Amino acid sequence: MVIIEGHQAIPDLSNAVVTSGTFDGVHFGHQKILKKIVKTAQELNGKSVVLTFWPHPRFVLFPEEKTLKLLTTFEEKAKLLEEVGIDYLVKVEFTKAFSQLSSETFIQEMLVEQLKTKKLIIGYDHRFGKNRTGSFEYLKENSGRFGFEVEEIPRQDIDDVGVSSTKIRQALFHGEVDLAAEYLGRKYSISGTVVKGKKIGTELGFPTANIQVAEDFKLIPKDGAYAVSVMVNDRWHKGMLNVGVRPTVGGLHRVIETHLFDFDQQIYDQPIQVEFIQHLRNEKKFDSLEELKFQLEKDKTTALSLLKEY
Repeated sequence: MVIIEGHQAIPDLSNAVVTSGTFDGVHFGHQKILKKIVKTAQELNGKSVVLTFWPHPRFVLFPEEKTLKLLTTFEEKAKLLEEVGIDYLVKVEFTKAFSQLSSETFIQEMLVEQLKTKKLIIGYDHRFGKNRTGSFEYLKENSGRFGFEVEEIPRQDIDDVGVSSTKIRQALFHGEVDLAAEYLGRKYSISGTVVKGKKIGTELGFPTANIQVAEDFKLIPKDGAYAVSVMVNDRWHKGMLNVGVRPTVGGLHRVIETHLFDFDQQIYDQPIQVEFIQHLRNEKKFDSLEELKFQLEKDKTTALSLLKEY
């Protein structure tokens, strides 16, 4: 898949089959549209193109809001789109100035002049342009003038999947990582860098890799303990992870720390990826470190049982 920054020249694409949107999570609902794009492009002997906006429009239009958390970073989204089979990903910088473009200008400049769109496929109720005035009906009425076909994925087709980014976020906020995985079609994951901690886990016999996630907008599941699968040095390892403030040791800040089973390498400053398999328990304050250690032993036994198939 070729990634094109919005300011870069777009190659001359023959029979471009295009869709647009944020596609956060690239979940089952999104995949229905994306697979249609790929299939149609193959039938027309053309190229499949996803036009996406970054940063997320809400970050630009409502900067005072800090509540929106995303399921995917741009890099994660690009990787998932490539796996679906998309040929070109056009990354458009979303700015306040861009948000003021009328739907007519957006269509003429982006879809007609730059992408030379042969066919546009969108999900139901998809809108674009200033104040989201561009609609499927508007596109349909003017398709002859624009010079491309337009197709809408019916509402029932999308609703039958029963998936939305909002549903996935809610599942993760409640620690239901297994439900989120069903919606996504894969395990929910986070990536980051291993940083040094206070080595309290080492003292308890459970050394942990503290994970620093670079993007503050990335959604981290509900505080608590989880069974996880961990990628380090291109190899997957079984483990358990805790998200939270560590109240037993007087922690004040939310941290992410994972213990890898049967692993004793130094991995500071190295990249790490974690897939959430199952929520084990909520975070709680224990009366002593001995009580915490006893609980960690129980967590490990439960996690190993859950991770047998992994």
